[in-house]
Amino acid sequence: MRIQGSIIVPMVVALVVVGAVDSVKPADRLANTADVLVYGATPSGIAAAVSAAKGGSTVLLVEPTNRIGGLITSGLSYTDFRSFESLTGFYFDFSQRVQAHYELRHGKDSEQAKAAFRGTHGEPSVNLRVMKEMLAEHPKISVLTERRIADVETSHFVRGRRRILSAGFARADDSREKLTARVFIDASYEGDLMALAGESCHVGRESRDQYEEPMAGDAESKADGQVQGYNLRLIMTTDTSNMRETPAPEGYKREDFIGVLPVFESGQLRKVFAADRSGIFRAHLPLMPNNKTDMNDTPHAPVRLSMPDINDAYPEGDASTRRGIVQQHYYYNIGLLYFLQNDDAVPQVIRDDARSWGLCRDEFEETDGISPKLYIREARRLVGQHVFTGRDTQQAEEDARSILHKGSIAIGDYVHNCHGTGRTGTRYDGRHDGEFYKPIPPYQIPYGVIVPTKSENLLVPVACSASHFGFGALRLEPIWCSLGQAAGWAASLSLKDQVAVRNVDVPKLQRRLHADRSATIYISDVPPTSPDFAAVQWFGTQGGLHGLAPSGQPKPEHIIGQYNAAFPGHAAELDKPLDDATPLKWQALTEVVLKGSGTGVSRRREFINEAYRQQSGGD
Repeated sequence: MRIQGSIIVPMVVALVVVGAVDSVKPADRLANTADVLVYGATPSGIAAAVSAAKGGSTVLLVEPTNRIGGLITSGLSYTDFRSFESLTGFYFDFSQRVQAHYELRHGKDSEQAKAAFRGTHGEPSVNLRVMKEMLAEHPKISVLTERRIADVETSHFVRGRRRILSAGFARADDSREKLTARVFIDASYEGDLMALAGESCHVGRESRDQYEEPMAGDAESKADGQVQGYNLRLIMTTDTSNMRETPAPEGYKREDFIGVLPVFESGQLRKVFAADRSGIFRAHLPLMPNNKTDMNDTPHAPVRLSMPDINDAYPEGDASTRRGIVQQHYYYNIGLLYFLQNDDAVPQVIRDDARSWGLCRDEFEETDGISPKLYIREARRLVGQHVFTGRDTQQAEEDARSILHKGSIAIGDYVHNCHGTGRTGTRYDGRHDGEFYKPIPPYQIPYGVIVPTKSENLLVPVACSASHFGFGALRLEPIWCSLGQAAGWAASLSLKDQVAVRNVDVPKLQRRLHADRSATIYISDVPPTSPDFAAVQWFGTQGGLHGLAPSGQPKPEHIIGQYNAAFPGHAAELDKPLDDATPLKWQALTEVVLKGSGTGVSRRREFINEAYRQQSGGD
């Protein structure tokens, strides 16, 4: 096998073929144009393609590697969110399908179905199958793999604005291909299309005073270009019948890994695999189906898998630069595992622990069981119409909720987090710099985060517009799925209404998203499957649910690992009777006059649904 960009690919490659249940439609060689071109078949890109197709657009989904699904099909199976109530829209649909797969195959009460954790902990092979099935349901989507973007053709500036006319792609055989579209969506982790289109973007940490964020920049408040660390997300198993040996990476030298032994001898590390910082490889809990888990970098551990001291050149590097950085990560992550499992100098108790987990025979067969993509946590970030910062996640005054964004197109439920942007000391004797984990309430994400300032027909849902600190709350696959879903619907509305993407009617976009079961505000007791979902989402996004619960709410109940129950103070409580003051406040807020409001409207549900019915009649 060989390493190409951010993916290991076999020497013999093939386009995705039609025929199998879990296959996707390849693009006809003559079909080099579409209404919408999505670059990057990440989960966000797939969500964008599906939404644009639902909106009536033809779509070219172009992926630079030979595997769709981004990290969700390549090792990141322990999904980053806090409460299930935050999962809506495309990702909710995806996870429900994953859960249904395990229940159908193994039984509803099976250990596999339980371990799937409501479909959020699917094995990569299952996640890949489901992603392909979701694409195959939409004949308007054509998928092209192994096309890496090479250039972008734009129109001349007109009053500071321009349009993307076409994009050129390099194929696996080094030939070139030109594709045209009316709207482009850059759903790549790196933001390569937007950069080639000439959009403003940022790499690394800003100065602390640029956005008044104390966790940005260095001690002198300077922008430093440091990018959050990357690592592999290895899928490993304790099932000995499904284990395969870890291969020594090319060029392996045991001398490169001997430095880890004193860390075990000192007692700083006690294990190789652990759910806490006593180990190197973070064995996430709860386990995935079939005795597997998703191994990750361990925050604050003395020895890390992430390598923030070597990846600063990756975001804007050429293919050779990126390939070299990717190779260093594979060499270190796999080489360290191989050393701990096999070297005679490793104490037997540690070696036994290292061999208690193994790579899987039934995952990533074409790459010897090794996750085929590097976890790119952060690369370029768009500087768009709205730069998402720590201000956007602040708690509203005297309110359980975060501040209101009436232009919201998605929600988030995580923490501001960064695994580090630099390292002091050696790989085995030092610490990560720039690491942070700051809890916040669930938050809204405004449309301007995916909208560039120059291009009339480009949307950027992954390498979106945020400060380094703000991006730490957006860079999660469920959130990227929601932003991709919004980008797909926005693209179709832009074409239908013949307007630039910056002029898309946001309330109309929100109605499309609500109908597609995607949330624009966190509401803990009205799930996407509820008949009240669209009405309550609209009402909450107008501000109707702010001020119902005060600040100082108790912490949500802990479930396991990073997961918790719904956030207190974020329920709509639709069956709660209306008091005397609330209807007057809500009528003023929504500018809706309820006829005969004193009769037949006694509970929150009735008021909200009547208000929604009146306002939604004209779309």
